[in-house]
Amino acid sequence: MLFVEHVDASGPRFEGAAVTATHNSRPAPDGSGADQPPPSADAPPAAADIPPAAAGNPPAAGAAGPLPTEAGQVSEKEARQVAEAARESSWDRPSFGKELFLGRFRLDLINPWPRSDPADVARADEFLGRFREFLASDVDGAAIERDASIPDEVFQGMARLGAFGMKIDRSYGGLGLSNLHYCRALMLAGSVSPAIGALLSAHQSIGVPQPLKMFGTAAQKQHFLPRLAAGEVSAFLLTEPDVGSDPARLATTAEPTPDGTGYRLNGVKLWATNGTVASLLVVMARVPAAEGRRGGITAFVVEGDTEGITVERRNAFIGLRGLENSLTRFHDVFVPKENVIGGEGKGLKIALTTLNTGRLSLPAMCVGAGKWALNVAREWAVDRVQWGRPVGEHEAVAQKLSFIAATTYGMETMLDLCCLLADDDRNDIRIEAALVKLYASEMAWKIADELVQIRGGRGYETADSLAARGERPAAVEQLLRDLRINRIFEGSTEIMHLLIAREAVDAHLSVAGDIIDPDAGLGRKAKAGARAGAFYAKWLPTLAVGRGQRPSAYAEFGPLAGHLRQVERASRKLARSTFYAMSRWQGKMERKQAFLGRVVDIGAELFAMSAVCVRAYAERDTRPENVELADLFCRQARVRVDALFAALWDNTDSVDTVAAKRILAGRYAALEDGVITPADDLPWVAPWSPGPSTADDTRRRIPPPPPPSS
Repeated sequence: MLFVEHVDASGPRFEGAAVTATHNSRPAPDGSGADQPPPSADAPPAAADIPPAAAGNPPAAGAAGPLPTEAGQVSEKEARQVAEAARESSWDRPSFGKELFLGRFRLDLINPWPRSDPADVARADEFLGRFREFLASDVDGAAIERDASIPDEVFQGMARLGAFGMKIDRSYGGLGLSNLHYCRALMLAGSVSPAIGALLSAHQSIGVPQPLKMFGTAAQKQHFLPRLAAGEVSAFLLTEPDVGSDPARLATTAEPTPDGTGYRLNGVKLWATNGTVASLLVVMARVPAAEGRRGGITAFVVEGDTEGITVERRNAFIGLRGLENSLTRFHDVFVPKENVIGGEGKGLKIALTTLNTGRLSLPAMCVGAGKWALNVAREWAVDRVQWGRPVGEHEAVAQKLSFIAATTYGMETMLDLCCLLADDDRNDIRIEAALVKLYASEMAWKIADELVQIRGGRGYETADSLAARGERPAAVEQLLRDLRINRIFEGSTEIMHLLIAREAVDAHLSVAGDIIDPDAGLGRKAKAGARAGAFYAKWLPTLAVGRGQRPSAYAEFGPLAGHLRQVERASRKLARSTFYAMSRWQGKMERKQAFLGRVVDIGAELFAMSAVCVRAYAERDTRPENVELADLFCRQARVRVDALFAALWDNTDSVDTVAAKRILAGRYAALEDGVITPADDLPWVAPWSPGPSTADDTRRRIPPPPPPSS
């Protein structure tokens, strides 16, 4: 699984924000609350606030030293330009999410509810039945947790079933499952062992199969995909010890060989899920630019046993204990030129494009966790009696049960819709997939936390301890530990907020970004002004009045119609709020990360509300109870949306920023007195030097499955 650190100094670049006027302090639009503190709150701390250590003295003992010379030492502007260049800039297919953020509620893009091909459903159901039987009979999730290892026999059993080729086309020996059924398989696997879900997801959502499927040559597909479908494991290697969400600083190099036959890779990669067991790797490395050579960050398929590759250690985490995650070193590793994916300099674009659908695997396991949690919560809340009544009948617990059920339905519906839209390939789902990843990872964590609370002391107790005294071994504390990482990898919540916000305002930047771009000349600014005038003359009036204000609108949805009218009104309000913010803050908009996060969270709730209403309406005859769940979810979501709208303008963002500067400067360091803090004899980020490895190779080689008995 791709780990991406929390946002560092910056996120994806807003290359200017649309402006038509400059606003000073004034009431917020829509009467949604007081304005923010005055601009002086953004001022840096006074000199007296900053101790001498922050004024240029050498780093304290244990501070990370300079990166090796191989690392890309780039400015903030250059880092953002790299991220911006990797974006998929065109919008050649419709996007419900993009329109939603622009205040255009295009329900026709998701209604009627999409359907899968019946032949695909039949093939998938047959596999899912066999997979379920295997997981139930041959996989001991508790043993994987205790031993921190997935047994060889489980690898071999999944290989025989074809589980490593679920997303690989049948022409290459795979199962060719749709995104929908692939995610259902991951949901099944994760319910038995989240480590298995992560293994399969990293292997084919971001590992070798997906990049080759989208960008590989015919020869590459023919050479590698049958091996992967048969059970060889793949991994994706991007993150480095000091490079997380800022790929411009990528330090791993790929030097072209003098004879032109290939490249020599040198560098160290961190947090490579499947890295200790993978035989094929996707590696991102920087090719030096030269005359006649584009260079740049490039994706390579690398044979895991190539000379010069050392798996120096397996990383251990608070959850996903069976995860095979590595620190891997490359020293003069030869990679033939035929193994470049998509061409030099295309690596980041390949990674981001792959993640458009690859991100769907993570919410699949979050949905599975929600279903598991609902089962445990429901059965426990019926069986456990306190104060003369089952605990589920007490209002304090009833609220938690209601939240778990409604939110699980909302997460599953968002995921299924994204998968179906991806399967028909007529929609651009980059925003929707990112929204469901963000939403499901946050909500699943809350569900697990509420489940621990419902179970009380037993929620904090391990499954083995429960079983030892004869109680049902519900591994609730493990669920909490396993789910926590989902808010970090494949894009942390903070990075996802910025990524989605960048896409949400793309239409504004396309027409008016040059207006405040400091590098734009007068000619570009003038053209941008003309474009902006034409765009906003048509767009702004559409935000004033809409279908959601008509009492009879969406009447065909029956009891859910009012929720859809609310979504339509809220979509226009969100667009107005975003436009106001861009007009007010202009180029500083990119720094308003808390504001942007709330904008994205509102959009996620509106997307979820839309999805559950459409699905429940489509299934009203076969699953009438889902209308009740959709109504419940929307009622809860509307409360969250109202709070987020109020917080857009009534918050402590500016004073928090000033406080953080003072905290970083050490002004409040005395607050840390009275405890024993971590020793400072080691750096926070371990330095590394190029060269051969001095560590033992810790890779684990999985034997191929034995031939079937005659």
